[in-house]
Amino acid sequence: MSLAGDGDGDADAVVLEITDASPSSTFSTEDAPPSTPRPPPIPIPVSALAHPVPHPTVAVRAGRSRLVESSSYFRALLGGSFSESGRGYVQISCDLEAAVQVLRYLFEPSASFSITHENFIPLLEGALFLVVESLLVECERWLRTMGSQSSSMLLPLDFIIEVWYFAQEHGISFVEDVCPGYLAQNFVEVISRRSFVKIPYDLLCSTIECPQLTVDSETQLCEAILYWVSASMQPCELVPNTSDSQLSLLSKVRVCLLPLGYVAGTRRNWVELGKNMILNMLKDRLQGLLGAIADDDMESYRIRITEYSKKVVLSGCSQLSTEFLYISVLPTDLDAVFKQRIISSYSQVDYRSFALYNELEKGVKTLSFRNVHTVDLSKCPNVHFGAAIDWLKLAFPELRTFRAAYCLQFQFQDLQYLFLRCPWIKEVDLAIDTSVVLPKYSVISSRFEVRREMNPNLSSYYMQSLIYETPINPDFSNISKLTLEGRNDITDENLLEISLLTNSLCYINIKNCCQLTDDGISTLLMNCTQIHSMIISYTCFGNHSVQTLCSFESSDNFTDHKDESSHVMAFRLQELHLEGCKGVSYDAMSQLMSNMNIVKSLCLKETSLTDGALCNFVGSSLEYLDISETVVSMISLAPIVRRNSNLTCLKTVGCRNLLFQHGGVKSMSGNKYGDFLQQITDTCCLEDVEMGRAFCPSRLNDLMPSFSKIRKMTVGLGTTLPENILHALPEICPFLESLVLRFQVISDKIVRNLLESSINLQVLCLHYCLGSLTSFSFQMKAPALRILRLQWVTPWITNDDLTILIQNCNLVELALSGCKLLDSSSQEIISSGWPNLACLHLEECGQITLEGVSFILNCKALEDVLLRHTGRGIGRSVTTDAMRELPLLRKLALDLCDASEGGYDTPNNPEGNMLRSVRMSRCKAARSSFELHREVSSSKPVHKETIVLEWTSRQLRTTVVQERL
Repeated sequence: MSLAGDGDGDADAVVLEITDASPSSTFSTEDAPPSTPRPPPIPIPVSALAHPVPHPTVAVRAGRSRLVESSSYFRALLGGSFSESGRGYVQISCDLEAAVQVLRYLFEPSASFSITHENFIPLLEGALFLVVESLLVECERWLRTMGSQSSSMLLPLDFIIEVWYFAQEHGISFVEDVCPGYLAQNFVEVISRRSFVKIPYDLLCSTIECPQLTVDSETQLCEAILYWVSASMQPCELVPNTSDSQLSLLSKVRVCLLPLGYVAGTRRNWVELGKNMILNMLKDRLQGLLGAIADDDMESYRIRITEYSKKVVLSGCSQLSTEFLYISVLPTDLDAVFKQRIISSYSQVDYRSFALYNELEKGVKTLSFRNVHTVDLSKCPNVHFGAAIDWLKLAFPELRTFRAAYCLQFQFQDLQYLFLRCPWIKEVDLAIDTSVVLPKYSVISSRFEVRREMNPNLSSYYMQSLIYETPINPDFSNISKLTLEGRNDITDENLLEISLLTNSLCYINIKNCCQLTDDGISTLLMNCTQIHSMIISYTCFGNHSVQTLCSFESSDNFTDHKDESSHVMAFRLQELHLEGCKGVSYDAMSQLMSNMNIVKSLCLKETSLTDGALCNFVGSSLEYLDISETVVSMISLAPIVRRNSNLTCLKTVGCRNLLFQHGGVKSMSGNKYGDFLQQITDTCCLEDVEMGRAFCPSRLNDLMPSFSKIRKMTVGLGTTLPENILHALPEICPFLESLVLRFQVISDKIVRNLLESSINLQVLCLHYCLGSLTSFSFQMKAPALRILRLQWVTPWITNDDLTILIQNCNLVELALSGCKLLDSSSQEIISSGWPNLACLHLEECGQITLEGVSFILNCKALEDVLLRHTGRGIGRSVTTDAMRELPLLRKLALDLCDASEGGYDTPNNPEGNMLRSVRMSRCKAARSSFELHREVSSSKPVHKETIVLEWTSRQLRTTVVQERL
């Protein structure tokens, strides 16, 4: 069937013989004998072009009038004064695919022909060659339409790059208008594509300069540029060869908005760049911001937020302050004097700030970003959250998720204010480091000291904002997930305020909130009956709370359920973590177990759990089970494993009765032990396992295939994995990411094989392991390794070994114990080799700190530092120095034996600091009986007690405990 105008049966028809002239044509004259002339192709209708066409020449019958009408090329060729004008057979040499696509566009019905990224370039090339103006317009309209889509990246990146090169070669201006904007608004997805490094320099530069550039954080942009530059420094014709022009892209990065930890890490591969960035970040930001306002050049201080943004992540920007937040939502044409008023007022955060906010809200058209649903201000100690919450309301009226983890200065009244100002918010994360002083420790003394006022004008600010005094209105709250982990200044009274969220609260994490009582938690559960997930480890959760969970409820969503337990709150629990909750009796634990039917994540570590209680558990939906440090045995554990086929995490470390019969001390038979391992193999496909007693497989078959998807593995006391299994771990667990070995027998062969074959291994911890490890163990490249803990297994480590280790892996966490050959030079090697370290633990490591800690303080990203018995050279002001030099520092542990002046100063926590705890262990001299008999004067230090300083948003608590923490 012919199409209208395609030339079939039309006296006006013309046959176009098109010969492929594209460079990609594979035709060769050698394919036909030279003495045999090539026969002319048989003409086909345009409708046949939808199918594969012969190469390199095709003859197409088409309507002359349509060609002349639509194409300037054919108008001149067929309707002009050329000799071909009156012929019915015309020969053309051009790109065959381009010509075919143009003819289909001209003659096929619009319903059966559409522009796609697969035919766009041939259409564009054909429209240019044959001068089809209408097709050029259609191509431009299609590309602009696709480029305006913000929901997702619809066009492949390879296609965008190809179009860009084509446009550069043919001078097509609309492509230069569309492509940078399209890549800019989808930049987060663009940088995840493999072909990102193939983007030409000018396109990448235009993309970065585009005002629509959308990233979750400034880190994403900087990482992308460094990745692109690293790839382009190798010979490649797609990019300029001069590194200067490539590195000039970094001038587009707003350094003052980068996380300090990330900037410190750039020093490893970009030494000068990292140093310059850090120097830039240490400048006086307020003065720089005021100067930028005066010069009307504030772009480098504005957080990147566009209409396409969905997240704003500023976590780790310790230098970030409230005025930076407001700058990002102010119009660029706002009066400079008014901008200076805003910056000055919010930098002081006094009562004028709230008045100024009202002026902003009513009189100034601030920018609003309704698509942003997530804001992360974690580890931002210089942000005043009262004013920041006002900023959230102005800029993100439909905010759903807010994170401010590790921000000690965030107070409960700020949480109330957040609920009131941001009514759409559903998830809040305010977690901080949990207390190191647990109930199981022996407290010698404890005292409290009111924390110094962070800002003398805060109270004035609160007084002006009367809304702070308004109680939470549950009718206007949507909060469903609340994380308060570690906030041991939260009281029962605060929990009562939270319990007003009766209709919305589903998830709560109050782990280590030690001031909460069992009655307070019980009241919360009584009011918030929609809660289905609770993380309440190391709290006073006890029998009253269990009774509340197991009490009969007449009105709930499960009234039609036949099971009687469906009428209690415990039946609806999906996640329950009770680690360290000692207040639950045996009977209460049994009652709780018998009422949880659909729970998926259950942690009962260090509780009163027994076989009797665990046997009452009848659930079959478990995915996570932790019964570590309990007295349960396989009698109760085996049926649970058999019944829960979805179990992916099993932790049993420290279960000393696991191999014994219930109620006795008789060991289980070998057959029962073998059956249990077989049961795990047949039932589960684990991803996270912690093995203690009872897991002693001697054959590889015992671990396959249940361990084939393991990502995290901990092997503890009571389990001894044979050498053949340890050596085969990369084969048994090909996805292994974290491995912790305690009290295992290891060798160079095992460690080298792990580092070489476990390509996903990020965490390696060796604690108290036996064997003949040498420096040969770590002379392997381990590019994925980020966390390395070697505790009492590598006494032979020297500075040379550290240097080799630095060359082979890029660590963010290092822990060394018992490395007595290290000295003061080791400190400089560590700080220069791993400048992005976030955690550094050194214990019994020779004389590393004999000359002080100046090089350690050069690791600006440090958040957790432990120095014990590392050299008597640490000065009295080490805490103050660390707080000043390490803005992200949260935990510091020292030994008084290392104090060069007999002790350490303990200042109150000042404004703009994240320090959560300081531990100072105190030793006493002890002599062995042999020394006493021989009257030898030498003595060995023994840790006697630990002084713990812990800060909350309100006070400093000083505790002395008998244990070494």
